[in-house]
Amino acid sequence: MENNRGSWSSRFGFLMAAVGSAVGLGNLWKFPYLAGENGGGAFVLVYIGLVVLLGFTLMLAEMTIGRHANSDAYGSYNKIKKGWGFVGGIGILSGFLILSYYSVVGGWVMKYIVASFTGTGTDKAAFFGNFISSPVEPLVYHLIFMGLTAIIVIRGISGGIEKASKFLMPALFALLLVTVIRSVTLDGAMEGIKYFVTPNFSEITLKVVIAALGQVFFSLSLGMGIMVTYGSYLRKDEDMEKDAFIIPSLDSLVAILAGFAILPAVFALGFKPGEGPGLMFITLPAVFENMPLGSIFGALFFVLVFFAALSSSISLMEVTVAFGIDKLKWSRKTSVIIFTTLMFIIGIGASLSMGEWSDFLIPWIDGKSYGIFDFLDVLTSYYLLPLGGLLGALFIGFVWGVPNAVKEIKIGSKFVTEKLWSILIKFVVPILVFLILLSTTGLLDKLLGL
Repeated sequence: MENNRGSWSSRFGFLMAAVGSAVGLGNLWKFPYLAGENGGGAFVLVYIGLVVLLGFTLMLAEMTIGRHANSDAYGSYNKIKKGWGFVGGIGILSGFLILSYYSVVGGWVMKYIVASFTGTGTDKAAFFGNFISSPVEPLVYHLIFMGLTAIIVIRGISGGIEKASKFLMPALFALLLVTVIRSVTLDGAMEGIKYFVTPNFSEITLKVVIAALGQVFFSLSLGMGIMVTYGSYLRKDEDMEKDAFIIPSLDSLVAILAGFAILPAVFALGFKPGEGPGLMFITLPAVFENMPLGSIFGALFFVLVFFAALSSSISLMEVTVAFGIDKLKWSRKTSVIIFTTLMFIIGIGASLSMGEWSDFLIPWIDGKSYGIFDFLDVLTSYYLLPLGGLLGALFIGFVWGVPNAVKEIKIGSKFVTEKLWSILIKFVVPILVFLILLSTTGLLDKLLGL
C-alpha cells in the first residue's frame, strides 16, 4: 500500500506540483479581466492582500490536516475526528466533477495549438462556436487530454506528478516571460499596461473585494482536497509555513504576468478584453494573427495554457485516485483507470451540451436552468468549493482545535506567524469564505439590496 501512496522525493518537486495545482486557466484569462474591470492596479493590491490573509491561511491549514493524518482528503478528516470525513468528501466530489468538464476545455486548448499553425479563418467566433458544438472532434481532444493526465498520475507521486511538474512549471514560466516580452514591446502596448496597473481606488467597492476574494479562493485550488492530499505525502520535517507563502506567491506572480502578457497585446492591436472563453479562444487568436510572427507566438501561448491546464488536471485527478487507494483499497492503476473512465463519460455530456445536447437543461435551486457543462461549473465553483473551504476552516478552529494544528505545523517549522494564523483560521477566514458563499449564491446581493 505504501508503494501505491508514494511520497515527494524533493521539496522542489512538491512546490512545483503544488504551484501547478494552483496555476490554471483562471490565472491566464480571468485575473487580467477582473483586474481591468475592477479598478486595475487597485484590484491587484486588494488581491495580493487577500492572498496573504485567505490564501496563506487556508493553504497551510489544508496541508496540516493532510500531513497529520497521512491519508486522502476523506480519510484525513475522518482520522482526526470520526464522522467528519464528509468535509474531505466534498473536496473529492468537487475535484471529480471539475476535472470532468475542465478536461473538455483542456481539449479545446490542444485544438488551438494545432489551429495556431493551420489557421482558424477570419471569423474567430464562428470557428470557436463550430468547433465546440461539433459532436466528435472535441471528444477526441477530451479523450487525449484525459489520457495524458492518467498516464502521469498512474506513474505515482515522485515518478509521475512530481517529475511532470518539475518540467511543466519552469517551462510555463519561461513561455510566459517570452509572451510578456513580445506583448509589452508591441507598438501601442502602453495603453494595455496602464489599463492593468493604474490604480483607480474609486472603483473599489464591496462587490470588487468579493470578486477578489473569489478569485483568490478558486485560483489557489482551495476547498477541493488538493492540498490535503498533497500534504499527506509530505515528510514531517517539511517547513509548511514557508511552503504556504511560496505557493500562493508564485501563483499570484503567474496571474500578474498573464496580465502583462495578454492586455498590452489586446490593446495594441485594437481589441477589447472579453470575459471567459471569448478572451481566450476568440479575441487572442485574432490578436496573434495580427501580430508579426503571430502563428509562432500563438502556438507558444496555447502551449503555455496547455501546461497550466495539465498541471491542474493531474492534481485534481490525484485527489480522487488517493481516495480510491486509501479508502477503497484499490491499486493506483485500478483507481486511475476507473476514475478516468467515469470522468470521461461525464465529460461527454459536458462537451455535447455545447452542441447537440444544448436543449437539455438542468433546473437548479437558484431558479435557473443550465446545460450540463454550465451546471457542473455552477455546482462546484459557487457551492461545493466555498462550502468545503468554510467547513475546513471551522474544522480546525472548533473541532480539531487550533493548538493541535499548531503542534503539527511546529514539527518542521518555527511558525513565526503562529499568533496571526491562529486568529485568521478561527475567526477571519470563516467570515471571508462565508461572504464568498453568500456572494456566489446571490444571497449577498439580496442582503445588501443590490
